[in-house]
Amino acid sequence: MIPTAVHDRAELADLLRRDPALHAYELGDLDDFFWPWTGWYRLGDSVALVYHGASGPPTVLAFERPEAVGALRELLDGLTGLLPRRFYAHVTEGAEELLVAGLGAESRGLHLKMALTDRARLLRQDARGELLTRADLPELLGLYETAYPGNWFDPRMLDTGQYVGVRDKGELVAVAGVHVWSPAQRIAALGNITTHPRVRGQGVGKAVVAEVCRRLMETVDEVALNVRADNGSALALYTSLGFTTVGRYYELSVGG
Repeated sequence: MIPTAVHDRAELADLLRRDPALHAYELGDLDDFFWPWTGWYRLGDSVALVYHGASGPPTVLAFERPEAVGALRELLDGLTGLLPRRFYAHVTEGAEELLVAGLGAESRGLHLKMALTDRARLLRQDARGELLTRADLPELLGLYETAYPGNWFDPRMLDTGQYVGVRDKGELVAVAGVHVWSPAQRIAALGNITTHPRVRGQGVGKAVVAEVCRRLMETVDEVALNVRADNGSALALYTSLGFTTVGRYYELSVGG
């Protein structure tokens, strides 16, 4: 079967809201902030997003519940002739094999999708941090270079007003922010979180994540995030703040 292109945001929102935590990134990309760089396809109720906004190759996002992985595989199979020669992909576990076998995709590891499901636990945690703005960009980029080299960060995200930092002796040593934030869709996905090596293990990272989550709870109903399945320290931190796993997916690189 051949997937169809979709240009109606309301139609996409209805499909994605079947499982908002699983589809947090796609729901956020329905906002004007990201929409111009998106292309959407559906087959039945399964949806795939091709995002062209980041520097480098585009990224394909395609997620489903475990019981619907077969339908997602059909969608991806129908899309293979329409996709760019080089792209990254985030694909639900069980569907990634199609891209590996058919396009020679290289796995970048198993990842988990987590969602904030225990807000009472979050509210019991220490939370601290100050709002970061464009004026803090040089210092923020310096922190990422030291503590999180190679991460994807669009400076425009500071304009969301959802980036929080902690300073120690005047130096920015921890940050937590978002990859998407959509009050319209009532959803956010955490991202660009890091702590300077010299203060790790002191609870600073946990406190700054708790702070940005509390701020987000004022404007959204769902807070989600992605994390590598083998990142034990991050998983322990997010679990302690009230996050639980809602999906498993592989990150892949196609075309070198």
